[in-house]
Amino acid sequence: MALSKRGNTWWYEFQFARRRVRESAKTTSKTVAKQAEQNRRRELERGFNGVEDIREDRVRSVKAIAAEYLEQYCLRNKSAVYARYAVGHVTRHLGKMMIVDLTDKTVTEYQTARLKEEAAPKTINEEVGFLLRLLGEAGDGIRARLRRQKTLKLAVRRQVGKAYSPEEKEALLAAAKAARSPAIHPALMLALNAGMRDAEIRGLQWERMDLSSAILTVGESKTEAGEGRTIPLNSALLETMVEYARWYEQRFGTIQPEWYVFAFGRPRPNDPTRPIVTLKTSWNNARKKAGVTGRWHDNRHTLITDLAESGAPDETIRDIAGHVSKQMLKHYSHIRMAAKRGALEAIVAKPKPQNPGKPPARSESGVISIEKPSSYPSTAAKSGW
Repeated sequence: MALSKRGNTWWYEFQFARRRVRESAKTTSKTVAKQAEQNRRRELERGFNGVEDIREDRVRSVKAIAAEYLEQYCLRNKSAVYARYAVGHVTRHLGKMMIVDLTDKTVTEYQTARLKEEAAPKTINEEVGFLLRLLGEAGDGIRARLRRQKTLKLAVRRQVGKAYSPEEKEALLAAAKAARSPAIHPALMLALNAGMRDAEIRGLQWERMDLSSAILTVGESKTEAGEGRTIPLNSALLETMVEYARWYEQRFGTIQPEWYVFAFGRPRPNDPTRPIVTLKTSWNNARKKAGVTGRWHDNRHTLITDLAESGAPDETIRDIAGHVSKQMLKHYSHIRMAAKRGALEAIVAKPKPQNPGKPPARSESGVISIEKPSSYPSTAAKSGW
């Protein structure tokens, strides 16, 4: 054990589990500093001995544990891009800390630090989730305590999707058609006419686009139901993709099956062996020029709403969009007010029955004859009256 003084503040230093611990006692009193060092050592010892069989892990750094976690994650998941992003922020803030030092307070302080960096609450919740999972059993304990304290997750503002009106769709497509980017118009047509997600569009390869049969096959997708689904190209989308294919062939001299439909490169595509990184800038420019508010993902909402309003069966919509449940379909479908009004007006516009004032017919004997309507229940149904 050693104490040293920096200015008026005492620091302590000692070895624990072959690691050097050097921290400020945050006091100007040497006696208090000695007590702080003893308390710190006991705290580490309790944490070190608190979980059986993983004592060595408890004194390892978050950075070291995170590296191993990501290695295993990459082997078990198709994409680890977001995991690397989230864990990267965790290690940036907490990487030098030992696992034994992480507490409930550490997590809440991390949430506060990321909020100050203007990270979205949903993003912070995802990052905390990764942190607690890579901590293993220690993370399970922290999660349970934070859940009891109702501080595990930050409140997330629910972002309600929308469906673009026909006028908004027309304005968006016109703006995209006139844009500098050659990719934004065909990409927007794929979103509005095939319901493809942003990542599905960017990862689309020509071998999955059969223009002769007017069918495309989706590659890697967010869900199992989405991956490998086949989508027919309607006439408008087919015309757009044929025109784009001509431009693509002029640009690169040929079209190889394994090449990406939307090639890498800014400001002009230059490497067809790599996919375009993002459509965000081109989309924002087109949206602003069209004077339309909304997200790229709302193009997918729009297609599903159009299909629902057209009377397409739920199963057909799910097959096109790649949904797995009716609940998810309900989340995406935004039946427009015009369609609702039309349905309600149709009730009022029902034809009135003919000759409503005609008296009931009488037989020759004078008995009133009542004609049995076709809508009466069957004999089998009557037996249950």
